[in-house]
Amino acid sequence: MSFKISISDPEEGEAWQVEKEATPLIGTKIGEEFNGSLIGLEGYTLEVTGGSDEGGFPMREGVQGSGRREVLMKKGPGYRPSEDGVRRRKSVRGEAVSEDVVQVNTKVVDRESDVESIPELLGLETSEEGASEEEESKEEKSDEEESEEDQESEEEEE
Repeated sequence: MSFKISISDPEEGEAWQVEKEATPLIGTKIGEEFNGSLIGLEGYTLEVTGGSDEGGFPMREGVQGSGRREVLMKKGPGYRPSEDGVRRRKSVRGEAVSEDVVQVNTKVVDRESDVESIPELLGLETSEEGASEEEESKEEKSDEEESEEDQESEEEEE
């Protein structure tokens, strides 16, 4: 079973999304902690904060099991009322991770002192490298646009 796992790090203020084979996560509930080595993050402890299924229905803490249910809600994941006091019955997924869940949201709770950064462990590029690549491509595009404008102005003069 493959999950899209969203990993948030409150200390760094960054988040990463990876797709991993994480069958041991099945049965884990919202609020439970698990060892990061299950998804390739040795030295980290992660907490399940939520998720959603294939239809986009969010997991909701307090709804027992892993199935989809209709719950009367006044706020929270899956419903944002337009006015105070408005309640509505909405479909949500239970708080347990199951095979029907597609995305699992997690946050870093604890890390060992001498552990590598998350992008290094997951094999992702760091944001600095990505930013410099984006800047280079923007510069190339602007140079191309300027040369096209010069050509157009020369044609108009003729």
